[in-house]
Amino acid sequence: MAIDEELGFVVTPWEVRGEVDYGKLIKKFGVEPLTRELLQRIERHAGYLHLYLRRGLFFAHRDLGLWLDSYEKGVKVVLYTGRGPSGRTHIGHLVPWIFTKYLQDAFKATLYFQVTDDEKFLVKQELTMDEVERYSYDNVLDVIAVGFDPERTKMFIDTKYAKTLYRIAVEVAKHVTFSTAKATFGFTESSNIGIIFFPAIQAAPCFLAQYLEGKDAHVLIPCAIDQDPYWRIARDVAPKLGFRKPAGIFSKFVPGLIQGGKMSASIPESSIFMTDTPEEAAKKVWNAFTGGQPTVKEQREKGGNPDICTVYYYFYFLFEEDDKVVEELYQRCRTGDVICGECKRKLAERVAKFLEEHQRRRERAKDLIDKFLVED
Repeated sequence: MAIDEELGFVVTPWEVRGEVDYGKLIKKFGVEPLTRELLQRIERHAGYLHLYLRRGLFFAHRDLGLWLDSYEKGVKVVLYTGRGPSGRTHIGHLVPWIFTKYLQDAFKATLYFQVTDDEKFLVKQELTMDEVERYSYDNVLDVIAVGFDPERTKMFIDTKYAKTLYRIAVEVAKHVTFSTAKATFGFTESSNIGIIFFPAIQAAPCFLAQYLEGKDAHVLIPCAIDQDPYWRIARDVAPKLGFRKPAGIFSKFVPGLIQGGKMSASIPESSIFMTDTPEEAAKKVWNAFTGGQPTVKEQREKGGNPDICTVYYYFYFLFEEDDKVVEELYQRCRTGDVICGECKRKLAERVAKFLEEHQRRRERAKDLIDKFLVED
């Protein structure tokens, strides 16, 4: 079950609330932690270990070892991830996509990228279909800007690819009872019937390669851990359809710049959006929650606490490749050798450079949409 207040936090495909204990979440969801052996296997094929794996931003999986076995035995391997277009894209959204590009490059795998405009319309009562459609095409530009291989990437917006998806979805839906869906997603009598059927739509791309090409394939889904309930449904159904169970590799949530919770588009000050100007992003960084002391004098005397600092978190997981540099930063914060203003200034510079490069690619993406998007 995706909802559990007793754990002290809530994680569902539609809501993440509270301080997430990932150890408890692993047990609750029944996923497995990534092992050194699995990381070494990925590193061997990729030639290097991605920052997100080295630092533990991706932390859990389902059947990753079996997916690697398939690749090593010559079975066609594919990737599948997506985006729910309910607003502007922020840095937290990019994490699974950046990592998926790493996997695409390493394994020369075809990527199926789903834009779930239907889900967002069904879940977000305040959104119209026209608004969701605008967000869909806007978000697609950010996906393309990540740098996926157009020859190996098929992107689709659900309502524009419904004929293909529905054919698979009804086969999935036939094998899923309402009791199972209710237990998995926490549906109630007030849930609209569209969202009750939607898990079959989100399961469908797990089997797209098999349906389109008529041959064996094994899919790996890189995504944030809150999306895992969808893949439980797909994994249950896969053997009944004669396919391999989809594998998954899951990331933690990127925290918001303010204290508590993940980066959220509904809380603009918590998020760095991909269309923010460098000045807008810098202002958010300067207002970010840190583990510093109330005054510079106290910081020098007592040191800070990088373990609760969002600025340090962003260096550690997103913006500093050099392991020695982040370790030195950690120690300097602890001893009071560095103050929060110095770290914020450096992070604002890194973020500005990242946004400027992304926005250049985003502008070029406007001429590339037709190379990526497929429709019925």
